[in-house]
Amino acid sequence: MHPLPLEYGVLIAHGWEYCNHFCKGRTGAFPIIVNRINRVGWASPTKYHAIAHITYFLVGDAHPTAMTRHALPLNFIRCTQPYRSFIFLQKIGNTPRKDCMPKNAVMSNAWETALAQFDQVSKLMQLSEDIHQALRNFDRMLTVSVPIRMDDGFLRVFTGFRVQHNAARGPYKGGVRYHPELTFDDLKALAMEMTWKCSLSGVPFGGAKGGIICNPKTLSKGELERLTRRYTYAIMPIIGIEKDIPAPDVNTNEQIMAWMMDTYSTNNGYCIPGIVTGKPINVGGSLGRTDATGLGIAYTIANAIRYKKMHLKDLKVIIQGYGNVGSAVGKFLSEMGCKIVAVSSSKGGVYNPKGLSHDALMKHYKENGSFDHLPHAGGITNESLLELPCDVLVPAAMSNQITKENAGRIRAKLIVEGANGPTTIEADQLLAERKISVVPDILANAGGVIVSYFEWVQDVQCYFWCEHEVNAKLKNILDRTYEEVHALSQVKKLSMRTAAMTIAVKRVADAISVRGLYP
Repeated sequence: MHPLPLEYGVLIAHGWEYCNHFCKGRTGAFPIIVNRINRVGWASPTKYHAIAHITYFLVGDAHPTAMTRHALPLNFIRCTQPYRSFIFLQKIGNTPRKDCMPKNAVMSNAWETALAQFDQVSKLMQLSEDIHQALRNFDRMLTVSVPIRMDDGFLRVFTGFRVQHNAARGPYKGGVRYHPELTFDDLKALAMEMTWKCSLSGVPFGGAKGGIICNPKTLSKGELERLTRRYTYAIMPIIGIEKDIPAPDVNTNEQIMAWMMDTYSTNNGYCIPGIVTGKPINVGGSLGRTDATGLGIAYTIANAIRYKKMHLKDLKVIIQGYGNVGSAVGKFLSEMGCKIVAVSSSKGGVYNPKGLSHDALMKHYKENGSFDHLPHAGGITNESLLELPCDVLVPAAMSNQITKENAGRIRAKLIVEGANGPTTIEADQLLAERKISVVPDILANAGGVIVSYFEWVQDVQCYFWCEHEVNAKLKNILDRTYEEVHALSQVKKLSMRTAAMTIAVKRVADAISVRGLYP
C-alpha cells in the first residue's frame, strides 16, 4: 500500500473483490462498509467528498473522462462498470497531492490503442457513422462471480469475464486467460482485435475474449480445476458450438480446455467437443493446433522476407517471450535456416550474436526455470533485448512493449508481432518514419485462430485431418492473406497495419450492412 498523508484514506476496489485500507492514526470519517463495489456506507457522508481517478470505471452515468476530476458526495458514487478502480477520499477544502496515488494506478492502455487504431482506419475508409458506432461498441460484456472451495477449506470468490465484440460474420471466438492483473479493458481490446483477425484471414467468426482475475501459479491442480469448471458453468448461457467457442490463451492450456469441454458436455447430457478448441487430441483436438500460432508467425516471416528480397539462411532473429508461441517460432525458423541470436522469458533473456541453439535453450529452461547462466551466451534484460541489432524482431510476450520511449532505439529491419498489441500508436508512427516495417498482430499471429477454426470444423463434421493437411491449409490461408495485405499497402501507399485493418474492417462492415438492423 502506498503511504498516504494522515488526512487521506483510500479504498482500493479490485473488480468485485474488495478490501478496506485505513490510514493508521486517522481520525474522523471513514468508509466503514463495502459490499462488493457498488454499495458503500459512510460514517459521515456529508463531511467528505471523493475524487476519483477514473480510467477503468464510470461514476454515475457520465462518461469517465468527463468525471475524472469532478467531486461528488460519497453517498452518490455508483460504479457501473466492474473495472479495477481507485477512489481517493479528500477532506473538503484540501487538494489531493500527486504522491497520494498508488504507484500501480497507471493501467495498460491496450483498449485505447485498439480503439485509436480502429478510429484511424474508420476515418480513412470514410466508414458511415452508423457502422462506426456499431463496431466501436460490443454485443455483450459479462461479469461473473466464481466462488470455489480452496484446499484449506475456505471459500474464495474470483471474478470472471466474457466479452463478445461482434458476430456479424459468425459465432464469437476467442481465448480465455488467467492473470492476476486482467482488466475489462484488456479483454475489450483483445476481443475487438480478434474480430479483425478472423475477418482478415477469412475465418467465419466474430471476436470474443474471456478470463479470470487470478494467479494460476499459486493454485493447486484441484483448485484450478474447480475454478475452471465453475467459470464455465457461469458463462454457459452465452457460449455454445454455434454461439461462442472459447480457446486457450495466457496461462491456460489444453487441460483447461478439456475441463471446460467436460463441464459443458456434462451439463448438456452428451459429449460436445466443438464447444472449445485447443483441446487434447483424444477428446477432439486437432493435430497441429499446439504449434499453430508459432508456425503461422514463421510462415509470415518467410512471406515478408520474400517480398523484401532477403534470404532465410542465417537471418538474424530476436524473439521476446520464448514461451509457447515464441519457442515454436524459434523452432520452425531454426529449421528454415535462420539464426536465433537472442530470446527472453519474463525473468530475462540471453544473447549470442553467433546464434543460439533452440534445443539447448529449451533444455536449459526446463532444467533451471530460466535462461540465466546459459553456456556461451550473455544475459540481457527484456528491455535491452528489443534494442539489439537484428534482421527480424518478434515481440511475442505481452502488449505495449514497443513504445515511444524505445521506438527510436529499435535496430531491427523488420518487426513481426507475435503478441497481441505489442506496439503502441506513437511507436508505430516513429517506426514508420524510420522506415522499419511492422507486420501487424492480426496478420502475423493469426495461425492460432485459423487452426482453431479447423479444429471446430473437424469436431462438427466428426472427421479429422492429418497434420500435413492442417499445416498445408494454414500456409495457404496465410500466404493468400499476406499477399492481399501487401498488395493493398503498395497500391494505396499504406502501412501493413493500416492495410490489414482496412481489409478486416471492410469485411465486417459489409456483413453488418447486408444483414441490416433488427428490429
